Amino acid sequence: MSDQIPQRPAFDITPVTIEDEMKRSYLDYAMSVIVARALPDVRDGLKPVHRRILYVMKEGGFDWNRPYRKSARIVGDVMGKYHPHGDSAIYDAMVRMAQPWSMRQLLVDGQGNFGSVDGDRPAAMRYTEAKLQRVASEALLEDMDKETVDFAPNYDESTSEPTVLPARFPNLLVNGAGGIAVGMATNIPPHNLGEVIDGCFAYIDDPDISVDRLMEFIPGPDFPTGGIILGRAGIRDAFHTGRGSVVTRGKAEIELRDRDRESIVITEIPYQVNKARMIEQIAQAVRAGTIEGVAELRDESDRHGMRVVVDLKRDAMGDVVLNQLYRFTQLQTSFGVNMLALNGGRPELMGLKDIVAAFVAFREEVITRRTMYELRKARERAHIQLGLAVAVANIDPVIALIRAAADPETARQELMARDWPAAQVGPLIALVDEPGRAVSDEGTYRLSEIQAKAILELRLQKLTGLEREKIAEELQGLIEQIKEYLAILESREKLLEVLRAELQDIKDRYADPRRTEIDEHAFDQDDESLIQRAEMVVTITHGGYIKRVPLSTYRAQRRGGKGRSGMATRDDDFVAQVQVCSTHSPLLFFTSRGMAYKMKVWRLPVGTPQARGKALVNLLPLEKGEAVTTCLALPEDETLWDEMSVLFATSTGTIRRNKLSDFSNIRSNGKIAMKLDEEGGGYLVSVKLCEDNEDVLLATAKGKAIRFHVTDLRVFTGRSSTGVRGIKLGKDDEVISMSILASNAIEMEERTAYLRYAAAKRRADGIEDDSDTPSVDEVSVELDADRMAELEQAEQFVLSVAADGFGKRTSAYEYRVTKRGGQGIGNLDLSRGKKQTTVVAAFPVEPDDQLMLVTDGGKLIRMPVEGIRIAGRTTRGVTLFRIGEDERVVSVARLGESGEEEDEDETEDGPSLEERSSESEELAPEIDVDEPEQGD
Repeated sequence: MSDQIPQRPAFDITPVTIEDEMKRSYLDYAMSVIVARALPDVRDGLKPVHRRILYVMKEGGFDWNRPYRKSARIVGDVMGKYHPHGDSAIYDAMVRMAQPWSMRQLLVDGQGNFGSVDGDRPAAMRYTEAKLQRVASEALLEDMDKETVDFAPNYDESTSEPTVLPARFPNLLVNGAGGIAVGMATNIPPHNLGEVIDGCFAYIDDPDISVDRLMEFIPGPDFPTGGIILGRAGIRDAFHTGRGSVVTRGKAEIELRDRDRESIVITEIPYQVNKARMIEQIAQAVRAGTIEGVAELRDESDRHGMRVVVDLKRDAMGDVVLNQLYRFTQLQTSFGVNMLALNGGRPELMGLKDIVAAFVAFREEVITRRTMYELRKARERAHIQLGLAVAVANIDPVIALIRAAADPETARQELMARDWPAAQVGPLIALVDEPGRAVSDEGTYRLSEIQAKAILELRLQKLTGLEREKIAEELQGLIEQIKEYLAILESREKLLEVLRAELQDIKDRYADPRRTEIDEHAFDQDDESLIQRAEMVVTITHGGYIKRVPLSTYRAQRRGGKGRSGMATRDDDFVAQVQVCSTHSPLLFFTSRGMAYKMKVWRLPVGTPQARGKALVNLLPLEKGEAVTTCLALPEDETLWDEMSVLFATSTGTIRRNKLSDFSNIRSNGKIAMKLDEEGGGYLVSVKLCEDNEDVLLATAKGKAIRFHVTDLRVFTGRSSTGVRGIKLGKDDEVISMSILASNAIEMEERTAYLRYAAAKRRADGIEDDSDTPSVDEVSVELDADRMAELEQAEQFVLSVAADGFGKRTSAYEYRVTKRGGQGIGNLDLSRGKKQTTVVAAFPVEPDDQLMLVTDGGKLIRMPVEGIRIAGRTTRGVTLFRIGEDERVVSVARLGESGEEEDEDETEDGPSLEERSSESEELAPEIDVDEPEQGD
């Protein structure tokens, strides 16, 4: 044996970094997904899997006029010959092309269970059957055997498949597409076939047509499930740029179920919405209280159509509940348009005009290639017919030559070698105009090999006179076809006429009316227009809970009553703020962190008087430890905001003035409203709207008040300032309220005289019984009657309420105007009470107003202002609210004019006195106090 060591085989080893290899492999994979799987081709609007399914069905003869075939057979052929992926992916793609709620123009005719709009899965492929729809066979696959499109080898190169189908209509727009590739995605909505073809006509007539002009023919998507598109802004963005968001909502009607009950009937839903899941979502929203007023929900859909019924409660408004369905469920959705498709093998974001232009250019190419193919075939057939015509014209010599020939090959050679007289066939030969095969000068014509073979295969029946005429007629028809084909190839106008005629034929046979309605005004209409306008009591607790209760829930009572239960509060929580405003009013919330948030009243949760409400942290993006300190109701008309100012007052006595328009645009994450003095421990007390001709009244907890002109405050341009001093506070004192009063020019003597006159007049009218008050006759001699009438007309009254339930009305004339920054004057005498108390509210009221007083125990009482005694600025007042030993009044709200008188013992909104007598002490009958009750 030889000691020679065997040599190792040489390998070509190239070092590659892992980064480069991963980058190259990933890019290869990404391009494979983009080009060969996920994105549709702009020409036929199909992805490879859909194209292969349709081609296999056409190839297998599963046409629209043939019997159905098992779906498993189709899937197997597709997977085995063209699509080397999972059978479930192929079957799901085929199923979608047979679902009328998925495709605007069905391409597959399915028989069996192909799923439902409720999201039910289709039956297994071994149970279902399918065949091509007629539109797919005649409009997508027609002319594929005429060399109109390119073919490429399949995955194992055992056969070939078309790279694109010769589509006769813009399938990408008509049926839309959706797919997720690597780093990109497409989502194209379906459109109406007739409208898309009209758009193609418009582009053919004017290739420079604008997108807006094109939208007159293609107004927007047309979903197979119908529905309503809100507005045209999203459509316009999508058609111009290729991207946009189209807001769609289902079609619903409000029907009268009983005499006083309504039902919402949903007959159409947005595209790609699962009906069963939508119904479940509605039920969950009803259980959670997000949607109110629903009594019953049921699905009455059948094979005749969709019908989802939402029965409403007796007192529910159909428009309001329908608006809630649109807002909180999938009855209204957004379709994100992203018109990304393969154009020339490259992914491209395309607008409406780009897609139409690409399709028209593709059809021009298809028609050109088809015409060239048909021209070649016509010439080949005409060539054979010319040979037969020559043979028939020279039938006797031809027969003699064939009889004399030893074999067919010799006969063929002799037929080709002889010059045959063209005779009457000469003009036909000239019309065919074959290169190099014209009639000679001697009037003879030589047969080609193909013609000689055709003559040898000629049957004897072709020699009859009738058959000879048929040959001539066919040859003449072929010549006309050749002329037509040449005209199409030589003239683009002629080619476009053919294109228009084919599009018109598709439109006439397959187009149907639009299903999706486009409402230009619905999206511009704010949803709150469907909200019933009503007065609401908005209640905010110290612990941060909010709710709104209809104002009609609370009955008017006389002062001194015990009130009724207003909220079920915890031991450590109490009602802190009350606002009375319309459901359409915007509310500004100001927090302890100096932030401002805006929200409409109708967005707040509705509750009963005893309900606690919903935590503000679930409605506003409050940080940990941040609380709402004050709330301001704004005018509904935002055009008034530029003319008004807003005042901020803090507990430390500072005040700031801004333009209200500074807070017109507040995002959902809020806006900085005021920079607070964190070291001083101050908080925002009140925010008020004001004008230049008004005064500011600041009241403190220890009974002080100061009044000065609004114009004493300059308008701040920033929102982060702490402001300037409004009142100089005493030890342990703080500002508890800020009010806006009408300015008036009145001298000291005149004010004193008028106050004496007003007190005397109230005594004469029986409103007050004070022996210290002079009579009208005693003071009238000091006054000018016209001037007193003018002062009386302009008089305002300030209501002051203490925490122990005492309060009074005082003429605003008693609060003289001073410069801001002073210590103020006395407002309410706190020294005569049985227990130490503080002032909790001071604001102007009108005689027709009503008040709502709230205690920290959760009790509320509503009373008219006219029953509260008018007293001097430094007096204590009378009992307004009889509260418990451990209770205190924490909030007082002015409700505005009462509107109508309510019976004290029995009203529509509350039980009678007899019915209420059995209630608990919390809901005890009201106690009337006719005589004023003086403080000690």
